[in-house]
Amino acid sequence: MATEPYQQDIAGECVNTLGNAIGMPQLCDAWFGNQIFWLLVTLVAIYLILTKIALPRVSAVLAERSGTISNDLAAAEDLKRQAVEAETAYEKALADARAEAQRISDEARAAIKADLDAAIAQADEKIAAKSAESQKAIDEIRAGAPASVAEVARDVAAEIVKALGGKADAATVNAAVDARVKGN
Repeated sequence: MATEPYQQDIAGECVNTLGNAIGMPQLCDAWFGNQIFWLLVTLVAIYLILTKIALPRVSAVLAERSGTISNDLAAAEDLKRQAVEAETAYEKALADARAEAQRISDEARAAIKADLDAAIAQADEKIAAKSAESQKAIDEIRAGAPASVAEVARDVAAEIVKALGGKADAATVNAAVDARVKGN
C-alpha cells in the first residue's frame, strides 16, 4: 500500500483509484504544464528537423528543377533555332534544285530545238533537192511532151487511116500532124 499514495500524488485528481483517466486527460488542468512542455519540445524538434533537414532538401530539389527547366528551355530554344535554320536551308536547297531543274530543262529544250532545226534544215535540203530533181524531170517531160504528142498523133492517125481502109503514107501523116501541132 505504500505505492497507492505515491500513484495518487502523481496522477492527481485526473485518475481514479484504479488508474483510469477521469474524463479527457487533455483537459485535466493538473497536467497542463506537462503537456505544454512536451508541446514546446515537439514544436522545437519539428522546427529543427524542418529547417536543418527537410527544407534544405526541398530547396535543393526546387533549385535543381529550376535549373533543369532553364536548361531544357535553353535547349528547346536552341533546337528551335536549329530547326528554323534547317528549314531555311531546306527551302534554299529546294529552290536551288528547282532552278537547276529549270536550267537543265531549258538546256534540254534548246538542244532538242537545235537538233530539230538541224533535222528540219536537212529535210528541207533533201526536199529541195528532190523538188529540183522532180522539176527537172517535169521540165524534161514538158520539153519532150510535144514530140511525144506528135509521135502519138502520127501513130494514131496512121492507125485511123488503116482502120478506115486506106493506106497511110508516112509523109502525108507527118505533114498533117505537123500542121495540126503548129496550129494551122
